[in-house]
Amino acid sequence: MYRLRIAAAVLILVALAILGARLAPLYLENMRLQSYVASLTQDEAALTQPDEALRVAVLEKAAVLGLPVKADNVHIKRSTDSMRIDVRYFVRVDFPMYTVDLHFYPGAGSR
Repeated sequence: MYRLRIAAAVLILVALAILGARLAPLYLENMRLQSYVASLTQDEAALTQPDEALRVAVLEKAAVLGLPVKADNVHIKRSTDSMRIDVRYFVRVDFPMYTVDLHFYPGAGSR
């Protein structure tokens, strides 16, 4: 009985390690995209760039990071002295007998 519990615990730990190995890189790349979007909104030169140029910059960064971001996932809002960039996308992750859609919402705004 004792060995069965240990085997079950080891099996659960292995499953969690596999799950973490599949999901952690996606979350790290999303954090990198979040950081990039935040740096864009704080850049004075970016405030004068047209929306399409900013959208292309975000799409290029997402492509480098291997994230499935499309042009219609990038939303840019401007006011007289500020700008906000929101990116909404999802990544489908397939596991044996289970599929999960991870939804990400990186965004940032200037003041």
